[in-house]
Amino acid sequence: MRSGKSADPGRKLPTGELKILRGLFAGNRGQAVAVGVLAILSTAGTLVLPLVVAKLLGAVQRNQSATWPAVAMAGIGLGAALVGALAAYLLARLAERLICRLRIQTMRTSLALRLLDARREGSGNLAARLTADVYQLKGAIDIGPIQLPMALVTLAGTLIIMGFLDWVLLLLTLGGFLIALWIIAIVIIGLRRNYRALQEHLGALTQQFVAALDALTIIKAYRAEERVTRELGDQAERLAKIGIRGARMESLMVPVINLGQQIALLTVLVGGGARLLSGELALADFVAFLLYLLQLTAPLVLAASGVSNIQAGVTARERFNQLFALPAEDDADAAAETDGQAFDAGAPAIRFEQVTFSYGDEPVLSGVDFTVPSQGLTAMVGLSGAGKSTILGLVERFMTPESGLVRVFGRDASRLTTAELRGRIAYVDQSFTLLRDTVRANLSLGHDDPLPDEVLLRALAKVGLDEEVLRLPGGLDTVLGGDNDLSGGQRQRLALARAVLADASLILLDEPSSQLDSVNEGKLREVVDELARDRSVLVVAHRISTVQHADQVIVLDRGRVIATGTHLELLRNCTEYGELVSGQLLQSPEVTFAGTKGAGG
Repeated sequence: MRSGKSADPGRKLPTGELKILRGLFAGNRGQAVAVGVLAILSTAGTLVLPLVVAKLLGAVQRNQSATWPAVAMAGIGLGAALVGALAAYLLARLAERLICRLRIQTMRTSLALRLLDARREGSGNLAARLTADVYQLKGAIDIGPIQLPMALVTLAGTLIIMGFLDWVLLLLTLGGFLIALWIIAIVIIGLRRNYRALQEHLGALTQQFVAALDALTIIKAYRAEERVTRELGDQAERLAKIGIRGARMESLMVPVINLGQQIALLTVLVGGGARLLSGELALADFVAFLLYLLQLTAPLVLAASGVSNIQAGVTARERFNQLFALPAEDDADAAAETDGQAFDAGAPAIRFEQVTFSYGDEPVLSGVDFTVPSQGLTAMVGLSGAGKSTILGLVERFMTPESGLVRVFGRDASRLTTAELRGRIAYVDQSFTLLRDTVRANLSLGHDDPLPDEVLLRALAKVGLDEEVLRLPGGLDTVLGGDNDLSGGQRQRLALARAVLADASLILLDEPSSQLDSVNEGKLREVVDELARDRSVLVVAHRISTVQHADQVIVLDRGRVIATGTHLELLRNCTEYGELVSGQLLQSPEVTFAGTKGAGG
């Protein structure tokens, strides 16, 4: 985020737990003071107005001029409304800036999470922080910092003035509202639990819906739209029941307060009438008291609804704090004690030493040992679930081993910052993931400076994609997705071109030829050959042509390395490898290309 005009929205929130008031007014003390002053003036006007009405009534009773009391009444009423509106606007502007910063920090934190933590949270649950949680927090901000305190001040001021006007009538009023306040307290306690359940179920529904959209092709292929819709509908029904329960509790507030007011009004009319007849209360004071009694409902309703909004905001804040408390990869960088060594150009690109790893209680790798040289092509093969992709993830430090050591160019990977480690690695994942952005942006990932068109097109030409990209509506500037989405093979080649452009000493390719035809597979091998001449390339392979072509093949079986060697050596010496080949678990290419290394056997 650049500084300058966008500095305010992009400024980070104060570190540590999210403090709403601290985040709202940080760097905006002048506006905070202005909002406070305006709110006080608005509240003062609201409190004074019934007294001015009493003065007006007294003047009429005495046949005196009512001009100045009437002007004062109109001026105070209009002024209180205007300054109240201005205070609300200034607060809303501060709130929108806070929400913008909160969204930016949420996205920054989410992208910086460790991969396992991000997957555990789920994309839908993380996205809910930007939508539902933000709006819950915004509702608390709208009413909490100014409106709720001013409602309480108005409430307290009104009761004090009513006490000065007639303390007996005040006691009658409080008696009428007592039961209402007790019911509201019970409702507020229930609402907090309700809001927490509502946010959790909303995050789960969002996650489930995002997953369904990601799998939409398969859902349609198996005509499962109705089944998935039913499952989503069941989740939505559960969410609706929680929402209805909360609405039922919230719906009690205003009627209960109104009932309390009506009881109080009835008792005040009866009691006040008696005190008027006895001469203990003046008519003007009685009218002022009734106006204050009628005015009492608004701050009570605002306070009751404000507390419920704040309960929802507190729940949302807890969810943000849970996210912000998760460790980022940079935290691991800061905690690492660097070994102070430089990369060794002659050291193996990768060395695993007795590496063990599990996903929860499910063991994936057990005592894995192997070496990938600093140059050349190494292929890794094995049945599905053997741990091949996990090994690539450990090299990238998307996860860390439970025991053992992973070295990259002679350095302990756990002692490297992510910038040091991943700056030397280019990675093409199994899903050949692309951003929903332009072709240019996808190719330029990892580069701080823009790359010239000719460099980008040259990389695309190496994977046979340059002409296809130029035929897109915007060429390199075409945004991928929607009507301009690429086929699986095209996406795969674009991801490979991105790796070609990376200034990396180690290339990791996870099944790079899985969706390529024989012609484009040949182009892929040419690109890999070129990369392997002066770099190390580790390929998770599912095609026999790739392993025939490799300088070294690593065979994995149930989380262990059972053999390493060339294709021909393994055919002679490794029964399991021979079964992979003869069982066609390593697919044959459609066309046999001349000139491949180790093409025998």
